[in-house]
Amino acid sequence: MQVITQKLTASSAQLTGYLHQPDANAHQTTLPAIIIVPGGSYTHIPTAQAESLAMAFAGHGYQAFYLEYTLLGDQQPLELAPVLDLGRAVALLRAHADEWHIDPDQITPAGFSVGGHIVALYNDYWRTKVATALDIESATLKPKSVILGYPVISPKLGFPKDDATIATWTATPDVLAAEQHVTADNQPTFIWLTADDPIVPAANALAYTTALATAEIPYELHVFKHGPHGLALANAQTAWKPDADQPHVAHWLTLALEWLADNRC
Repeated sequence: MQVITQKLTASSAQLTGYLHQPDANAHQTTLPAIIIVPGGSYTHIPTAQAESLAMAFAGHGYQAFYLEYTLLGDQQPLELAPVLDLGRAVALLRAHADEWHIDPDQITPAGFSVGGHIVALYNDYWRTKVATALDIESATLKPKSVILGYPVISPKLGFPKDDATIATWTATPDVLAAEQHVTADNQPTFIWLTADDPIVPAANALAYTTALATAEIPYELHVFKHGPHGLALANAQTAWKPDADQPHVAHWLTLALEWLADNRC
């Protein structure tokens, strides 16, 4: 496996990838790609967790990447800067699809916590605000599908909890309210969360799911009964406290892989 690191143009963001070398005897010489967009409250990137998530998908035949995006320490208010970073990452994967043995029609961003906020907004805006801001043809930015794990969806739905923090994110909270901007351009979406998440209320994911249903966008939603925020793989590998090792919730990865395979055609 080859490990690569790429700085993204016109940004402080960086993409790390774990690439399989093609099997000369395999029928398929390109692989689907996953871009992990980790959480961290827009203040830091939990790189160990991001790497674990990427490697989990790599172990199932994906060209796997994780994105270190623009943080509050780089820019305030943050506005859509991390969403544009994701657009740059998707465009980079398509530009290097041959070199990195990627199927350019099978690129899926997967966001967790505020990374889920980034991916949900990207799903809303890839064809409009992102394409315009980056001056890139929208077809280059189109995801095949998206995955959201315990996502923040809107700064108005319980995280963050204070107006001062919201002001560091944006001067216009409605623009960052992802459930308000779902359109027919949104791509199929897999969402998972725990019902009793004490940090990001379940109302976030449920609001986005309702918006997807209203717009008739294909989706799959899994609400697990219990688990703390920041579960990642929900197993011993990523558990940051004993209660974060949740074998039942850990099934989300198998469910997501099955869903991705079903949506591949």
